Amino acid sequence: MKAAVFYEKHKIIVEDLDIREPNDDEVLVRVKYCGVCGTDVHIYEGAKGSTDVNPPRILGHEFSGQVEKIGKNVTKVKIGDKVAIDPNDYCNNCYYCNNAKKHLCNSMTAVGVSLNGGFGEYAIVKENLVFKVSDSVSYESAAMAEPISCCLHGIDLMNINQGDTVMIVGAGNIGLIMIQLVKYKGAVNIIAVEPVEKRRERAKKYGANIVIDPVNDSTENILKENNIFNVDKVIDCAGKIQTAEYSIKYAGKGAEVMLFGLTSPDDELKIKPFELFQREITIKTSFVNPYAFERAIHLLEANIINVSDIITDIVELENINDVFTKKLYLKDGKVLIKA
Repeated sequence: MKAAVFYEKHKIIVEDLDIREPNDDEVLVRVKYCGVCGTDVHIYEGAKGSTDVNPPRILGHEFSGQVEKIGKNVTKVKIGDKVAIDPNDYCNNCYYCNNAKKHLCNSMTAVGVSLNGGFGEYAIVKENLVFKVSDSVSYESAAMAEPISCCLHGIDLMNINQGDTVMIVGAGNIGLIMIQLVKYKGAVNIIAVEPVEKRRERAKKYGANIVIDPVNDSTENILKENNIFNVDKVIDCAGKIQTAEYSIKYAGKGAEVMLFGLTSPDDELKIKPFELFQREITIKTSFVNPYAFERAIHLLEANIINVSDIITDIVELENINDVFTKKLYLKDGKVLIKA
């Protein structure tokens, strides 16, 4: 099979590899599409992923495909099924796994990070990580189940109430998913903060009723004009120091701030604890996607989450280096690799 193998910083080579037979509890998946994630970019730039990366490694953890072969003990799926892959697996025997915090497992493994992933024509994964998807969902949309599941975990942590005012900072791929989830939770005012006009327009399409250009607009004036006296929840989806500071600045009294976007590992945030104290601000973070993957698929199947406009670029596997060298991931939407 052809696969894109990561060897070291700035070095991915598309090459031919042998395909082994799946073990008794494993599934061989013919990969259809695999999304390029910020984690992939960080690894390409030499940083750590969600777990350690030991090259050579086939990256890619947001993927869909069709079941090609199954191990003799596999009962969850059958040959020919359309599936999406939850990349994260756990030891199920440590303190965290035994106390409903499995995603914090010290022995967590991740397909496409510590294990070979979806930037190839085939992938072998354990049965427990494979989830069937109905035919009503395209393979392209099914590849988005993983980022949706990560967003769901973040939303689970945010305690959003019906009638809340929620600010989404950054209307890229993750921001647009968050806007839809927040709307479904019953927020009445959804504020999208985004400097790119095309993304602001897309944010309005997905449910934001107020949009702010943080570069050219006065955030204070726009909030005042729309009678927004307190922002109850803020989710930073951009993952930059300046967006984190912006999120904290405009969080209202008693608000919760979710630093969801992935910053660089060595970034440091300056905060003034006294200001947090005065407003009783809670700052939260969200790590991977525990207990959320199957729900993400259900949301896609019910058409509650729409990703058709979020996916903007399809790149052939043989051209995968263009995504990183030409920084296609910084364009208007989600880049999928077609295997």
